[in-house]
Amino acid sequence: MIVSLIEQGLALKSVSRTHRPANYLLLSLLLGAAWPATAYAQADSDADGEEESEIVVQATRTGRRVQDEPIRVDVVNREEIEEKLLMRPGNIAMLVSETPGVWVQTTSPALGAANVRIQGLKGRYTQILADGLPLYGGQTPSIGLLQIPPTDLGQVEIIKGAASALYGPSALGGVINLVSRRPASEPQGELLLNATSRNGQDVTGYTASPISQTLSASITAGYDRHSRQDLNNDGWADLPGYERFTVRPRLFWDGADGSKALLTFGAMAEQRDGGTMPGATAPDGQPFVQAQRSRRYDVGLTAETPLEGIGTLHLRASGVTQSHRHRFGDVIENDRHRTGLAEASIGGETGATTWLAGAAIQADDYRSRAYSAFDYSYTVPSLFVQGEQKLGDRLTLAGSARWDGHSAYGSRVSPRLSALYKPGPWTIRASLGRGFYAPTPFVEEIEANGLSRLVPYAKLKAEVADSASIDFGYGHGPLEANVSLFASNIDNAVQLQTVDANHVTLINASGLTKTRGAEVLIRYRWNAVTLTGSYVHVDAREPDPDAAGRRMVPLTPRDSAGLVAMWEKHGRGRFGIEAYYTGRQSLDDNPYRTRSRPYVQLGAMGELILGKVSLFVNAENLLNVRQTHYDPLLLRSRAPTGAWTVDAWAPTDGFVLNGGVRFRFGGE
Repeated sequence: MIVSLIEQGLALKSVSRTHRPANYLLLSLLLGAAWPATAYAQADSDADGEEESEIVVQATRTGRRVQDEPIRVDVVNREEIEEKLLMRPGNIAMLVSETPGVWVQTTSPALGAANVRIQGLKGRYTQILADGLPLYGGQTPSIGLLQIPPTDLGQVEIIKGAASALYGPSALGGVINLVSRRPASEPQGELLLNATSRNGQDVTGYTASPISQTLSASITAGYDRHSRQDLNNDGWADLPGYERFTVRPRLFWDGADGSKALLTFGAMAEQRDGGTMPGATAPDGQPFVQAQRSRRYDVGLTAETPLEGIGTLHLRASGVTQSHRHRFGDVIENDRHRTGLAEASIGGETGATTWLAGAAIQADDYRSRAYSAFDYSYTVPSLFVQGEQKLGDRLTLAGSARWDGHSAYGSRVSPRLSALYKPGPWTIRASLGRGFYAPTPFVEEIEANGLSRLVPYAKLKAEVADSASIDFGYGHGPLEANVSLFASNIDNAVQLQTVDANHVTLINASGLTKTRGAEVLIRYRWNAVTLTGSYVHVDAREPDPDAAGRRMVPLTPRDSAGLVAMWEKHGRGRFGIEAYYTGRQSLDDNPYRTRSRPYVQLGAMGELILGKVSLFVNAENLLNVRQTHYDPLLLRSRAPTGAWTVDAWAPTDGFVLNGGVRFRFGGE
């Protein structure tokens, strides 16, 4: 019945503009307008069962406890971040991938690039933010996920579903907000050294200190490297080589009147190499080196100050420039991406009503030296409003809407409505919303293989998504559980279409891309032990771009599940074991199989704390699952996109052991 209601709501929103009733916009604002911002989580407990500080979500801009927000937000707290930091110090891929409904998909086996799919939607629809700012670009490059260290994160907030109502056209499928770690009241720091059995090394450092009564600062720096390796001796690198430097200083200001500000800078430089190994050749008898040099520089500011008798003024601004030098065999592609944002809003609370209104402007610019036909420059001024109303102690309604005046795709209104009902130990949330996405040339296949095979295309239509979800949460004593049903329809989804053996183009799909699914999460805490089980089912179908009819969306596991057991004692250490199941996936343009094999990954990790020093070891993929154990990674001939490999549907690195030492300085 619930799924039927969701589908009826989506069906109404899928009706073409010319056939909608005149009052449709009003109906959307009343029945489909809350912004995807805050959700389900509970205050965590330490190993001795004492409750820690409450979880406050920033992504909603209301600064409210996560339990009290009408929209579900999955929160990864600092303890979980530290756990994943010991497993993968160099990037946030593992940090987000173990959240139910979030799937990290490798987009380029040659370079190891990956993006984040939320509830079955393509990775380009996921907006990655840092303290609410697009510091990694309007459309985060797939390689960008692997260039963000987790060392200085305080928490990670994941919003699932169309989030355009307050974040605009880059957040069609959801938002991942990386919240910075705030300095303590006294100087502190840490240094982590890590090495892997695949000849990888990581060095990350963090230090933070108060400067005065109102000003404090932190700086994070890291160096990561990995050797290129051919595990199955076919002449092609199964693991890319890379060398990366990152640095990010931050300044925090807290005024006596409640004003706050954060100023951040960032710089990253990386060289990544894959393709054929030295002296080896591709199946056509020629060497094919695939490489990418990346540079990123960014600056961001967030500030807020109380306005007496009115509310609070919020300011946000950021700028980022990214340059890349891609090499695909003999083809060199140099490009530059730039994104700028400026935003101001005023919010307040009057009795049981919370409100926010603001304006923003964002600019996204892309320039290619070799293929200028695909250059674009978007400017998007925006107006947005948000309101929440508490109706008693149990019921809260929230609505939001955003107008975007896109320079290429015209005016768009993105509404959303959410409701929160809390009867006793239960928490019920429902949400319905709409968002849009401004197409760029960089679908997953083009981003992985370059622009040289892409035929110029006619102007594409904006992609429009309607999403809906309903969540049932229960929390009592040591038990926490959540069941979520979700659905989305995407109209005009951009797809890759084959032109001939050497060329492809982009088109708008001639029908809806439909995703339906469910998530289940159960967590039980018993003294120092936490048990977590999860299950996700996704049914995602899209029009087939190369044939009549519909198909399963490739590389989307229909079923996945996880089971994690963690023992943790404050000041002594932690030990955990985990098992993850990945079900069958539909495969596209794979000559060896049309559906992947299901597989199970097992892992174990441990940390021993000895005062200010801790030793850690982590074993990933104990069963040594590797895609090349089943089929070759290399194609017999080059694909129309320019790819020499099939898509990655299973791990390509097999069993990996890593370990190291972490030093803490100052603080408690």
